[in-house]
Amino acid sequence: MSSHASKPFSKTTVGVISDTHGLLRPEAFRALEGSHLIIHAGDIGKPEVLTQLETLAPVIAVKGNNDRGPWAESLSNTQSTTIQGHQIFVIHDVTQFESDPIHSPFKVIISGHSHKPTVTEQNDMLFLNPGSAGPRRFSLPITVAKIHIEGLSLSHQFIHLTS
Repeated sequence: MSSHASKPFSKTTVGVISDTHGLLRPEAFRALEGSHLIIHAGDIGKPEVLTQLETLAPVIAVKGNNDRGPWAESLSNTQSTTIQGHQIFVIHDVTQFESDPIHSPFKVIISGHSHKPTVTEQNDMLFLNPGSAGPRRFSLPITVAKIHIEGLSLSHQFIHLTS
């Protein structure tokens, strides 16, 4: 995504969702409104989830371990993008991230799989898992996340959904 020439540091909002397992909750959809880009970190469940998200913003999605069938064959296991100079890497299971964190060009690593909303920083890299927005699993919260990028500034927020 490129910035407008007269606003070199305009704010870009990236919606982050994972582990929908075929269920795009209306409150998750509403929480992602206003995003300039949506990243789905896998276990999508069915193509209609991506189709619905694409009505809000362009979508980058990766294949999760439960994404099977003809519709999922075109999905990659990893994706990357650059937003305002911040390189973002997307993978479903962060334990399969094989890059050397010290020499990695990535500023943000987005993953899913665990269903637990988590954020950690390591070697100037932000590791973000938005948690699960699909069917409730155990007593884990139902969440999505947003990343706000403005020039060199990068912040995140978790959005807890009520149902």
